[in-house]
Amino acid sequence: MSIGPVEYLIVGFPGNHFNGDIVPALRKLVESGTIRIIDLLFITKNADGEVEAFEIEDHPDLEPYGTLSQELDGLLNDEDVELAGETLEPNSSAAFLVWEDCWAKEFAEAARASDGVILAGERIPAQIVEEALIAVGRPID
Repeated sequence: MSIGPVEYLIVGFPGNHFNGDIVPALRKLVESGTIRIIDLLFITKNADGEVEAFEIEDHPDLEPYGTLSQELDGLLNDEDVELAGETLEPNSSAAFLVWEDCWAKEFAEAARASDGVILAGERIPAQIVEEALIAVGRPID
């Protein structure tokens, strides 16, 4: 099985409030074949600093996310929950998302076939890119 680059993202939600507002955007990415969701886990941290993780099927408020999870559910483990818990402030929540960049699969296959190896890579936060574009006088769309 060939797989494209895989990434993860922890999206925080202050106040331990999950809502379904990100579901339509994620669904669009999945349906267009841009990404394939590999795992999705929800994490909360209460006022005392206790961390708890939920799978989609474990919590009724997570029902809107149920249509997004794909076949490799269960990849995230206790260490991942601990990592996410360390990033959360008390009384907050997070969605821990792992996805395959399907859009880059063909490029990744070509790079591997050419004996190419990844030497470095990092996601640059949008705020940093926007600030850099403004600094050089380029418009932001």
